[in-house]
Amino acid sequence: MEPQWKVGELARLTGLTIRTLRYYDQIGLFSPSEYTEAGHRLYNQADLSRLQQILSLKELGLSLEEIRSALAGTYYDPSRVISLQIARLKENIQLQQTMLQELEHVWKMMQQNRPLTLDDFTRLLELTKKRNEKYFISWEHSLDMLGDYLTE
Repeated sequence: MEPQWKVGELARLTGLTIRTLRYYDQIGLFSPSEYTEAGHRLYNQADLSRLQQILSLKELGLSLEEIRSALAGTYYDPSRVISLQIARLKENIQLQQTMLQELEHVWKMMQQNRPLTLDDFTRLLELTKKRNEKYFISWEHSLDMLGDYLTE
């Protein structure tokens, strides 16, 4: 017999709230495969797969309505969404590593009681700005790529 999860179990498993899962069901985005005679929601492995798709698209910044449309279409490719997520994470990791290196440099200078220069602070500010810009550019680029893919 295929494993099944009640809404509370699924909430604990995914980190979502029961209220969120019920709302997704109410709006027709994520409904359970079955209901018990008492009306309790029962989710199976296929439901978990759909929820992963929903959460992946949500992570890319799509609205719930856009997610519903994307999943209703015939062109949804889970591997493409995962590929977009991997690319975004790699970009974020690289930016974080650069920021960490710069902060460590400033920290070492402070530990050695060496004065920080305007250039030191400027580099930190530029990295912060770049990180914020990169996030928004990456987010817009991911949405554009997903939109292009969905219209193919």
